[in-house]
Amino acid sequence: MNTKHTIPSDEDLTAFIDGELTAEEAARIKTLASENEGVAERLEFLSRASLSFEQAFAPLLAQAPREKLETMLAAIPAPESAKSGSPPAFATRRRFLGALAAALVAGIAIDRAVTGIGRGFSAKDENSEWRAVVADYISLYTRETLAGRVPAADVQAAQLGAVDEKLGLSLSPEAVSLPGIDFKRALLLQYDGKPLAQIAYLDPETGPMALCIVRSDAVPKAPDLESRKGMNIVFWSNGTHAFMLIGHAAADRMKAIADGVQVRVAA
Repeated sequence: MNTKHTIPSDEDLTAFIDGELTAEEAARIKTLASENEGVAERLEFLSRASLSFEQAFAPLLAQAPREKLETMLAAIPAPESAKSGSPPAFATRRRFLGALAAALVAGIAIDRAVTGIGRGFSAKDENSEWRAVVADYISLYTRETLAGRVPAADVQAAQLGAVDEKLGLSLSPEAVSLPGIDFKRALLLQYDGKPLAQIAYLDPETGPMALCIVRSDAVPKAPDLESRKGMNIVFWSNGTHAFMLIGHAAADRMKAIADGVQVRVAA
């Protein structure tokens, strides 16, 4: 297949920024960026992930009501993970994806500054705050973000195995498969010192979709529905983990898909 004009995924663009591509592939992306305004803008956005936090967000800080934000941020206690000084357990930046890192940091900072939520990852607030953060970065996904072939079953199993190790689950490609929707990748992220699994899919009808999971000691909760960032979210918990399925599909379809996942993951 001729890939000369294929729009690169965010992972490819991040690899280009990090100098991890072959000379031929790097030249292809450089050419696309010069010819395609959308690719150029996305490349510029992802490049911010390689800057310091102050450099990356300087344009936003310049426009922000600085005194008000500083007052609000000063009132937010630092999370225990930050006090301990322990580094986050991320893998390589390419694996984590610069786009997700930038979106996650921005989502947490903005959410806490505006809403005043900063009490850490507790059973009291995890059922709303973590979903808000996930919705922030999933809203940045496009079909191009998840372009490419569906990974082979053994690749899916390996990715899910890395998730299982941190979350104490036993996930299989069969358990997390969604009817008529392509599995794309399983990533292990981190939020407030807790491992957060994201299993990304591409629905031919409605675009990006994701199943996200975190450890949780909240009481078991039956599936419920909410909307964030123009997407529908079905969320539930089983006493050890909290789950959310997020996507652009209609609420009834999302609920039906989530019901299937809940049964298979619990089996």
